[in-house]
Amino acid sequence: MTPRARRALFTLVLFFVVCAVVGSVMQRKVGAQSSQDESQIRDSLKTFTDVYALVEQNYAEPINGDKADTAIYDGAIPGMLRVLDPHSNFYDPKSYAKMREDQRGHYYGVGMVIQQQGAKVFVITPYENTPSFRAGIRPGDVISAIDGKSADGMSSDLVAKALKGPKGTHVQVTMIREGQAKPLVFDLVRDEIPHPSVDLAYEIKPGIGYIHLTQFQETTAQEVVDAVDGFSNLHGLVFDLRNNPGGLLSQAVEVCDHLLTKGQTIVSQRGRAYPDQVYTASHGNDGKTFPIVVLVNRNTASAAEIVSGALQDHDRALIAGETTFGKGLVQTVYNLSENTGLALTTYHYYTPSGRLIQRNYTGVSLYDYYYNHAGASAADSTNREVKMTDSGRTVYGGGGITPDEKVEAPKSNDFQDELIYKAAFFHFAAHYLANRSVDKNFQVDDAVMSGFKQFLTSQNIAWTDNDINGVSDWLKVSIRQYIITSQFGQLQGLRAMADWDPMIQKALSFLPEAQALEDSAHKVLAQKAEARNASGQGSAAAQP
Repeated sequence: MTPRARRALFTLVLFFVVCAVVGSVMQRKVGAQSSQDESQIRDSLKTFTDVYALVEQNYAEPINGDKADTAIYDGAIPGMLRVLDPHSNFYDPKSYAKMREDQRGHYYGVGMVIQQQGAKVFVITPYENTPSFRAGIRPGDVISAIDGKSADGMSSDLVAKALKGPKGTHVQVTMIREGQAKPLVFDLVRDEIPHPSVDLAYEIKPGIGYIHLTQFQETTAQEVVDAVDGFSNLHGLVFDLRNNPGGLLSQAVEVCDHLLTKGQTIVSQRGRAYPDQVYTASHGNDGKTFPIVVLVNRNTASAAEIVSGALQDHDRALIAGETTFGKGLVQTVYNLSENTGLALTTYHYYTPSGRLIQRNYTGVSLYDYYYNHAGASAADSTNREVKMTDSGRTVYGGGGITPDEKVEAPKSNDFQDELIYKAAFFHFAAHYLANRSVDKNFQVDDAVMSGFKQFLTSQNIAWTDNDINGVSDWLKVSIRQYIITSQFGQLQGLRAMADWDPMIQKALSFLPEAQALEDSAHKVLAQKAEARNASGQGSAAAQP
């Protein structure tokens, strides 16, 4: 057996041992049954290692190098976990490092998003206030060399690895930019690159704040607090959690802590291995309240559902959009050898009213669970549990968070899908700005649209006048977003889209309803306080 295969096999055996330890903790039985279980585990491990040894010795092709890792990391371990549930997961060294980077919210490098398109690696956008942004690198630039070494044939992963490095070190990046006769060479000094979870926060209307939260990482709660405190004379908030996959439970709890009243329940988690836990607001909002509309969609999951459910159950916010994903399984991450990790489901999440967030996954394929869950959720709707909010409103559990106000996401047609798939707006922006610049008041007029049509034709993207006229508003705002992003940065581009977004505009119209919920929540809290006071006075009067 090759050394690499032995290392991979050792990781697998250690993986099974961790699972066995966790399983033994979960078992409430002792004595003969426990000994029998341990004996079965030992037999299973021996059987697996015997099978692996036979495969390595006799398979038609050599099982070595990457193939050995793939057989274990992408085959044996994930195969076992898929039998358990859709969210228990194994992280190989690359994915484990990426997970930790995402959780920390920063890394060391030059600060740009890149993407491989065909044989070229393009700059999608430089993050603002980073070395790449300050140097003048633009979306659409093609990375042709790094430290003098050609980038031809390099994947985006290899390019990203070459650009990252210790703080203060230099890296020379050569770019090809449309409209420039010669390649552009940038000498960049690597720095700490913050990757904030709040990627957009601004006053979308006078007195009305808008916050878009991408995920829950180690800096999230402070980012949200800073964003809220940054609004002057706040009279309402649209809190956008669309496409937020979740993240750290602790940060979801902290976000809720700053929006709820001290002592209110945020979430509870129940499992077999460890005692049940109930999280409550330990600090509270200090009486600073304002109406909130939380915007969600079918890809709002996990920690984002915890926040949505807690605010809904306490009538603290109105939830608008689509029914959320329904991910209420809690994973504990165990560190394994070789820089790998195991995320094992150990708890279920429940909202303050007692709703189970998790959607049913029994008998559902992994593909349908992740990509076709709308139909399954609708089929399960008749069996969903019914609970009540603090003020007595009906809410449903067992399949994500059901919005108080349903807002359908705009549906795209084939023409729109092709433009997105072929990155037409991204490439047109680089083409349009090759020999000109724009100001922040740039608008897409007839001349720009004419240029866009010509560009589509040059890229062999078929279009008709009906195609263009049918989605003209969307076309104009998309063109504007990419051009503004290229000229002024990602934040300005995101704001250009948010100002137009139909779902955000609809969410703004629900703020009066959110205010009514807020008033109702205050009334319920006042009644509970009055009842507690009355009970306390009665007990005092009964004392001899």
